[in-house]
This record gives sequence, C-alpha cells and structure tokens, in this order.
Amino acid sequence: MKTSALVAALLSACATVSAAPVPTPPGIPSGSTAKSQLAALTVKTAVDDGTYDRDLFPHWIEQGSGCNTRETVLKRDGTNVVVNSSCAPTSGSWKSPYDGATWTAASDIDIDHMVPLKNAWISGASAWTTAKRQQFANDLTRPQLWAVTDNVNQAKSDKSPDVWKPSLTSFHCTYASSWVAVKSYWALSITSAEKSALTTMLNTC
Repeated sequence: MKTSALVAALLSACATVSAAPVPTPPGIPSGSTAKSQLAALTVKTAVDDGTYDRDLFPHWIEQGSGCNTRETVLKRDGTNVVVNSSCAPTSGSWKSPYDGATWTAASDIDIDHMVPLKNAWISGASAWTTAKRQQFANDLTRPQLWAVTDNVNQAKSDKSPDVWKPSLTSFHCTYASSWVAVKSYWALSITSAEKSALTTMLNTC
C-alpha cells in the first residue's frame, strides 16, 4: 500500500473511532416517515386553561431492578456507566445531543421530555387519565426521554419548536423527527406555528 493511502486509511480509522454514535432513545423515525406523520397530525390552537400541574404526570417511576425512569435513561444513554446498589450512577459520561457537551457527573444531566409535559397538557393530555399521563411521562419505548445538559433543558422548559430549538443545527432533523413521533403516537395536536417550525427542521434531514 502506498504511504499516502496508508495514512488516509489510518486517518479514516481514527475518525471512525472518534465519531462513535451518541446513544439515543428508540423509535426515532426517518425524516420521510416523520414528514408523513406530521402531515397527519391535527393542527389546532393550544388550549392553556391554567390548570396544568407537573404532579398530574407522575414521573420517574420504578422500572424494575431497583431503577427508576431517570436512572434507566442515564444507564441507557451514557457511556461506561457504573451504578451503585440503589441504581444511582457513580461514574460514566454523557454527551448531550442538544448542545454537544460531554459530562461526567450525573448531576449535570437532566432527563428531558422531548414533548414537554405542559405542552402535552395543552395539546390533548388534559383529557387523559392520570394513569395515561404517567405512561407518557415515563415512555421508554418512543424517543420521548433524552439525557441532556441540565441548563439546556431548563432553557427549553415547556417550549415548542417554534420557540426553542437545540443549538446544534445538525440535530434538528432528529429533534423534529422525535417530536413528531411522540405527538403522533400519543395523538396530540400541534399549532400552525409548531408545524411550520417542524417542517423547516425536517427539511434538513
């Protein structure tokens, strides 16, 4: 093999190692599937009657083996995560897909609800039973729960994509696809502004 070709091969191998994929939740649809799901969502004005309360969505419930939902996501989305007998992480690292930051302390990580609980409330969940809201708030089957930088999650708060987007534009496709997948499965409505923002983000796929 020529020297230049050997160097190129080595550089390619190094790039492959450094570009290891960030662990992500299950159920993220392709951009084309997300566009089809988006087209089928009901568009209507969100109704905020002022009665939302986070406690109406019981979250971080027991998920088996002594681990709650938060701890389960930290184990799922971290690298080399070690937990103690109470399932609390004692070491590991987490790369936040929203901003690209890497953290080695679980206390620096929040578990973000892709579709915020209040957004769900004002787009249909106010009519659900508490049991259904609990399922939504602890949904490990769809791309609803993400391990992200704590202050980024706090900046997002209950904002929809027309008001807040991740700083990493390279993540916009995945973010919009995940948001749409969650709203589609749970039959939640979207606003016209939300649909416009999601469409723009899906066009980056």
